[in-house]
This record gives sequence, C-alpha cells and structure tokens, in this order.
Amino acid sequence: MRGVGEVGRLEALRPGDPREISGYPLYARIGEGGMGTVYLSHTRGNRPLALKVIRREYAEDPQYRRRFAQEAQAARTVAGYHLVPVLDFDIDAAQPWIATAYQPGLPLDAVLDAHGPLPVVTALQITGCMARALRAVHEAGYVHRDVKPSNVLIGTDGPWLIDFGIARSPDTTSLTVTGGVIGTPRFMSPEQARGREPGPAGDVFALGLLAAVTATGRHPYGDGAGMGIAALIAGTDTHPPALDAYPEPLCRVLRATLAADPEQRPSAAELAALCEEAAAPRALTDFDGWLPAPVDAAVAASAE
Repeated sequence: MRGVGEVGRLEALRPGDPREISGYPLYARIGEGGMGTVYLSHTRGNRPLALKVIRREYAEDPQYRRRFAQEAQAARTVAGYHLVPVLDFDIDAAQPWIATAYQPGLPLDAVLDAHGPLPVVTALQITGCMARALRAVHEAGYVHRDVKPSNVLIGTDGPWLIDFGIARSPDTTSLTVTGGVIGTPRFMSPEQARGREPGPAGDVFALGLLAAVTATGRHPYGDGAGMGIAALIAGTDTHPPALDAYPEPLCRVLRATLAADPEQRPSAAELAALCEEAAAPRALTDFDGWLPAPVDAAVAASAE
C-alpha cells in the first residue's frame, strides 16, 4: 500500500469509514491501496498525521500481522532526513494501524505518469536524498526492500521515503507473500530476484533503477512485464544492461549502483556523495525551483 500523499487532494470520509480510531479523530481520506486506507487525523497537540488502517482480511492473516508488526517496529526506530517519522501504532487492534507525520505531496510514479521524466539534475537530487534516507535505514539495522517510485513522495520541500511495509532487520526470519519473494519485480536487485536475502546493497541497486526511470522514463532492463524484468535482473551478472545511452552524469551513477556484485556497489552514504557531486553546482537539498513548473504546481496543489 502506498504511504501518505497517494492522491493529489484529500477526499471526504465515506459512509462506511470510521470517524475515530483509538482516540484519533478522522477528518478525511488521504488515499486507498490494496492493503488498506490512509486517513487524515491530528494529535492532541493538533499536529496533522496520516493514519493507515489495514483491511480486515489482511489483519486476520497471522503472517501479514507479523509483517505489519515488523513494519511498525522498524519504522519507529528509524529517523533521519527525508524519512516520514512514525508517531504511533497499534499492532494488536482488530484492524492494525500505524500513524505517521502527514507529509503532503505526490508519489513519484504519479508525477512521472502525469508529466513524464524529470530533469537529470532533479533525478539526481531525488536519488541522493533517498540515499541519505536509506543510510538512516541501514544504520538502524534494517533493509527497506521495496524502493520504487510509488514509495517516494515528492513534496515542495523535497523527496521523502515512505512505506516500511516490508522493511525488516536483515537477520530476522525470511518472509514471503503467497509463496513468492517480497518486493516489486521491476525494482528488485539481482540477489532478490534470485530468491536470496537482499542486504543494504539491494536497496542501492533498486535506487539506481529508480534514478534511470525518473530521469529518462527508460528502465535499464526494458519495458517488459514485471516477472520478465525480474528474470533479466537475475541474470545481470552474465547479461548486464546497456547503460551507454544514458546521459552523463547519470550514467556514472547507474554504473555504480547497478553492479552485479553487491560488494561492488556504493553504500547509501557513498551514493549520496556521488549524486551530490554529479548534481553540482546544485546542492542536493536546494529545493528552490527544483521541480519543473507544471510538476511544482501539481505538488503545491496537493498541499492545499
């Protein structure tokens, strides 16, 4: 399920929606996904928050409830720039929920669908900021495992990494969904596509794929179906993607992040530094006019 900001504007509550969850009043719908619904609420101090409520059918699945508990516990321990903080959660409720700070904005996939690829410098800013967010995730001992455009929120004040729906510590028991590997096929690392346990380097690989798509609209492994792309990614050690057609300095970032050997990829901190160098003279955190005008207008409208 997408995180906060998955639609451009808030939607009125529907007749079947709850009006309150565990003492939190609900004011509007932020968005809805396959796993549940996100509502706008406020803390007692009137701080806006996004409260994600899981669907009953998933809440009744012990394996999913276990995953949700890991999501909440992981997210609560991770803090850093470009990460939406978790404020509260209840994993034992009839319908588990998790509350995060409300960050208005649009998911990157929606931005790309509506406006096409972004300028290379903007793509490098997004990649570098997400690398900084991943650094905090990795330093806390977790792996996100689902870095993709729909889990990057574009706000007027920069990009934000969202949705720890499958984030977990790399040393906990492996979990799958309906017998398959957890993750999104088009944004998997080779090790993840082969059914192995991805580490922090897997997040870096996925972020490289995201950078390519954000800047050019072209996936390094083509435009096939999800599992077909995952198969190509799995074989990247013998059939690496052709990267020469990507413009510099983006190509330099892609060669580093999309290395077949996880040991040869930069760490999240090293990737952030690489992106900062590639985006120069624009600083990664210079968000004054960082988006093309139509995108900036759409993002600003989502905050109204």
